[in-house]
Amino acid sequence: MGGPGDPPEGTPEGGPGGGEDEYRSVVFDESFVRAARLQEFSAQERIDDHAPAVRRRPPLRRGLSRQALILVLLIAVAFGTAIYMGVRHPYQTPASPQPVEPLRMTVIPLAPPGEVPGSTDTEALYRNSPAAQYRIGAEGVPLPAYRSTAHFSEGQVVNALTVAKDYVVRSALYPEVVLGEQVRPVRVLLDPDQLDQFDQSFDHPTADGRHAPTGWLVRFDPGSVELADREIRAQGTLTAAEADSSTLEVTADHTFVYALRPAGSGAKAEASLFTVRRELHFRFDHDDLRMRQAQLIVSYVQAGPLSCAGDSANQLRPLLAGQTAKAGGPAGTDPYATGSATALCGSLAESAQPKV
Repeated sequence: MGGPGDPPEGTPEGGPGGGEDEYRSVVFDESFVRAARLQEFSAQERIDDHAPAVRRRPPLRRGLSRQALILVLLIAVAFGTAIYMGVRHPYQTPASPQPVEPLRMTVIPLAPPGEVPGSTDTEALYRNSPAAQYRIGAEGVPLPAYRSTAHFSEGQVVNALTVAKDYVVRSALYPEVVLGEQVRPVRVLLDPDQLDQFDQSFDHPTADGRHAPTGWLVRFDPGSVELADREIRAQGTLTAAEADSSTLEVTADHTFVYALRPAGSGAKAEASLFTVRRELHFRFDHDDLRMRQAQLIVSYVQAGPLSCAGDSANQLRPLLAGQTAKAGGPAGTDPYATGSATALCGSLAESAQPKV
């Protein structure tokens, strides 16, 4: 007998609570209903419009939303801009820098035509010489006006000029370097690929155009001379130019004037002036600029008063006040010897000497 809510005949087959319902596993949730392509009209709609029992629903929009389209567009624009800037950027680092060249150097001694003038008053020597208007020390090596190039920024250009200036100052104006006490202040500014040549020049100096210490720096024989005035006079120029897309070149052209006297002679001894003209050519790639170092590729030096017969490769041995050049020219040059440099010597003009 059925319960109070059941029909007298019991639960009909196929109704709720009846036998196995083959459709029991089918669940029509709200998303399924909304996705249906057909929708039944309401009873009122069918009465009012005499419409059919069902109507076709508009298709669902399955494309990307507006926000998604905007995001995709922004990503595409950013990606394209990045590619464009990568191709057009003027300061990109080259893939293959040039190999470092060994330094080529020329040192020419200048012999005086007569006796070297001297005075105990070093200021009078400078005042009566062509160096009267020269500046003292690093002030005589000013930085020029600078600007960017096609492939190097303004900061990279000034960096190259600053390193070149540091090299010039340390190699010609540091008293400890000039008197042969140190070489490290100069060595640390060189590209690592040139350090072997630099070290070999000081370990085994020779006048072969490759391994003369006086091609790297100004160095006097401390056993024969000393500085009568540590305020060395200097004047010259620095210029920078782009050699190619991966290389900056700086040319340093300076004249230095030293007041010298015999070593250990004391302040009462007469001093004389010694002049060194140096033209240095530096090369910088992007690694050099980042590491603040330089490649010195050419060194051209004229110095006097010196004797042509003396050895000017290892140390400069100046002629001092009252001395004259020794007879004879420079050492002979053997044209059959390979790898050797031509021995050169010049004459020091009288106008280059102070009037005392």
